[in-house]
Amino acid sequence: MPAYRVHQLEHELRRMCQALPGVQGSVVVSIEGLVMAAYPPVPEGRIDSDNPTSSPQVAAMSAALIALGAQTLSRLAQGDMDRLLVEGDGGGIIIVPSGPDAALAVMTYRDAKLGIIFHAVRRTAKQVAAILEHAAP
Repeated sequence: MPAYRVHQLEHELRRMCQALPGVQGSVVVSIEGLVMAAYPPVPEGRIDSDNPTSSPQVAAMSAALIALGAQTLSRLAQGDMDRLLVEGDGGGIIIVPSGPDAALAVMTYRDAKLGIIFHAVRRTAKQVAAILEHAAP
């Protein structure tokens, strides 16, 4: 297993994305809206327009959506957030909390098999949370 936390996160994202047809890419974001890891990865210091998950805007929007969803569920007394799905004509984004300080966002194509993806994303979010928890001081 890679030694650095970012490499461990990228390894988990790569494994998930390569195993799931219909996934464009994935990103682990902090609750502050910063990219912690992405797959496909982006060379350091470069924003890749061909990789939508590498965009700082995707990270910021994912963090805002997860915060808004959690607040909505709380106000409606519906418990903790399990996942958030936003779908469009060309695909969608699934956002799953991954520990108290991060979330896993996965971008899908329109024809993706969401049931399989939901299961894999939830499992990967737990692995991401374990990596982040293990790295905490």
